[in-house]
Amino acid sequence: MAVATSAYGISFGALAVASGLDVWQTCVLSLVMFTGGSQFAFIGVLGAGGMAALPSAVASAALLGVRNLAYGMRMSSIIGTGLWRRAAAAQVTIDESTAVAISQDSPPLGRLGFWITGLGVFIGWNLTTLAGALLGDVLGDPKSWGLDAAAAAAFLALLWPRLKQRQAIAVGVAAAVVATALTPFLMPGIPVLVAAVVAILVGWFNWAGQDTALSDRRMPNLASDQGESR
Repeated sequence: MAVATSAYGISFGALAVASGLDVWQTCVLSLVMFTGGSQFAFIGVLGAGGMAALPSAVASAALLGVRNLAYGMRMSSIIGTGLWRRAAAAQVTIDESTAVAISQDSPPLGRLGFWITGLGVFIGWNLTTLAGALLGDVLGDPKSWGLDAAAAAAFLALLWPRLKQRQAIAVGVAAAVVATALTPFLMPGIPVLVAAVVAILVGWFNWAGQDTALSDRRMPNLASDQGESR
């Protein structure tokens, strides 16, 4: 996961320099912001409108970064207590580290997966950002190398094993349709937030939640089996 995600850091470094940032500004952006979606949104708006578009670039990056607040709430119980530990965890709470952590079978494994993935991506992303910024002219168009698709491929690989229930599939499909439909009309970040609302609504009303009802019907049988075993 760290290797796959770090690969498109080269694309960010090259695109950031092409958008008007110098090498040091590009590297600092990856060190401090460190959330790929927000970084690409920032340089995309900045590259299209120049310094006059800086407020819009910041707003777009901030909107996309809001999702990390939800990740932080979800990861709080896995990370554990301690001011310095939580402060360090906040910097590496991203899509990949969260997905790897919550897919583990136990809290200790989730904690280990979180730190290995988060730190691995952080180190790799910043190294490839520097490489992309320095070699942007040599690489040419990053899209010709397929690096622009690496992020989507990595995220799909994380998401796919979790689509085991009807409700999870319904959330994924509905959110994807909503985000895709709104992307051409709204500023970056807003379609993602609207798609998140879809997930909340599906969970709240338990749409396509037949699996839950089925598990409820199995509970009496489970209880009787346990009684017989005693």
